[in-house]
Amino acid sequence: MRIQIFAPQWGNNELPAAVLIDKVLAAGFDGIEMSLPLDAALREEWTGRIADAGLALIAAQWETVFHSDFAQHRAALAELLENACLARPVLVNTHTGKDYYTQAQNAELIALAAAISEQHGVPIVHEIHRSRFSGHPMLLMPYLEQYPDLALTADLSHWCCSCESLLADQPHTLARTLPHVRHVHARVGHAQGPQVADFRAPEAKDALDAHLAWWDTVVGLRRAAGAELLTFTPEFGPAPYLQTLPYTQQPVADAWEQNVAMLQLLRARYADA
Repeated sequence: MRIQIFAPQWGNNELPAAVLIDKVLAAGFDGIEMSLPLDAALREEWTGRIADAGLALIAAQWETVFHSDFAQHRAALAELLENACLARPVLVNTHTGKDYYTQAQNAELIALAAAISEQHGVPIVHEIHRSRFSGHPMLLMPYLEQYPDLALTADLSHWCCSCESLLADQPHTLARTLPHVRHVHARVGHAQGPQVADFRAPEAKDALDAHLAWWDTVVGLRRAAGAELLTFTPEFGPAPYLQTLPYTQQPVADAWEQNVAMLQLLRARYADA
């Protein structure tokens, strides 16, 4: 099974394509995970440059966060997923639904994504994320029952935050969830937030070990299933997601440096995958 590791555009959104691509290549990533412009010419410029550099692409859809009205959210989701699929990425990672939508409403959005995925032949995976339909383990469970083939992005840092724990008390929800994972956001959360200040610090060891154990399980499950590919994106985000000092608002660490360090950790850990 191949493992590809992608750089997040998040935190580097202001960089022109050529500059970001050079930065990603220098760090040794296999590709870029990014939200694509809706303007077709700009989308094709980005995707062309990425392909010419020999990098793979994961398309990200997060912009529906701005739409609380269900009808607007549904329309935006359809437009954004269609646009993402037109780029022919490895997969589309989507922030889908809201934790306050009804189960029927969120199910309608999941079905919409499945139809777009089938139409284009591009996998669409739904990110575990606070405030979405998957924002807490017990919010997600009914959808796993309703959609046995539901594909997920594991960003379990969000569940650490929403459950105020490293999930040691709920192996049953992890056992139900991890077989659905097709993409991993390799960020380390903790019981009080979705991102430790620096995952290499000794005080982050317990949190890091918990996340590594979950990722190891996903790698084992996908290998056992005969999967040809599993993707990871280290996703340590910029300030204010990254903690800052009071008054000065100076970041306490470098998010890009951590993403590169996580890339190196994953390469070494899964070299034989």
